[in-house]
Amino acid sequence: MVLISGRFVKYLANALAGNLEPSVIFAVIGYKIPGFLELALPLAFFLSILLTFGRLHVENEMSVLKACGISELQLLGYTLVVALGLAILVGWLSLFVSPAGATKTETIFLAQQQMTELDRVNPKKFYSLKGGKGVTYAESINIDRELENVFLAVSAGSADTFDRRLAVVVAERGRQQRSEDGVERFLVLEQGYRIEGNPGSHEYQITHFEEYGSKLKTPKKIEEDPETDAIATSDLVMSDDPRLEATLQWRLSIPLMVLVVVILAVPLSRTDPRQGRFTKLLPAIVLYFTYLLALNALRGNIESGELSASITLLPIHIVFLLFGLWLLKPKKLVKSTATAFDLLEDAETVDEELSS
Repeated sequence: MVLISGRFVKYLANALAGNLEPSVIFAVIGYKIPGFLELALPLAFFLSILLTFGRLHVENEMSVLKACGISELQLLGYTLVVALGLAILVGWLSLFVSPAGATKTETIFLAQQQMTELDRVNPKKFYSLKGGKGVTYAESINIDRELENVFLAVSAGSADTFDRRLAVVVAERGRQQRSEDGVERFLVLEQGYRIEGNPGSHEYQITHFEEYGSKLKTPKKIEEDPETDAIATSDLVMSDDPRLEATLQWRLSIPLMVLVVVILAVPLSRTDPRQGRFTKLLPAIVLYFTYLLALNALRGNIESGELSASITLLPIHIVFLLFGLWLLKPKKLVKSTATAFDLLEDAETVDEELSS
């Protein structure tokens, strides 16, 4: 919900700016959900291990399990089995589902960028032009998207000189027309009148025209994720482009990270009963995001060309894997165990003396 809410606000800002239709926002978010899940599932699994194993330590259930012959390494093995299934799911999302959703999203954004203000006009409704420069109205629209009985009111003055002149255009028909290079777009009106003047003044100008053109504002490009996210994994495998190679390594790193965070989470969950199971939660989260940011930073350096494409993301995984294995080393319990046995022997001796 946090990820979706953040992205929803971003798309809503584009919709308010007139670059995105509000009706497509939920469709775009739906296609983005697999990408959200592939990042949220490893973190959720990491936190679940910390909280669950931390509770076992706090309530001394871990000590009971060890006394019954179940070691921490066995519990780690059981957890890795679950992590392997989750890694397969995350890998499926990362390698196949998320790129497909990104492709759908890119198609929607491309269609939105090709739309102009006229494409969003419905009959018998007033529509504000971009930048608050005026309004437009059409009584009807035929099957060729040509406007009939058009009304257009735009500001004809300059804002710098506080010129309040207004131009009102009425025409029998209107259509959209592109320039020869296809970049600029125009609203072309036919058979109408243009009335220009200053509101409140009797001085105005009326012009009859056979054809009248008004340039439409070019829609701004919607800022979105890198274009490589929409490329199919099969195309990435066959590419020698450093950007595409870094993208492929990133997609493979997400499921691998699921297995590494298990080895980090199990030793980090060791908690003294008097401390509570939330004691190490914040340091563990900081460690997780350090891991994620290190992967992302190395990916960015490879994509930008600062590092060679031969350098993979694997060293980051190895560093955190070795750190997790170092954390897994058993505690020094030999001295405390010997002391406990000595106390038991002393207690038995005292008990025998009291009995005699």
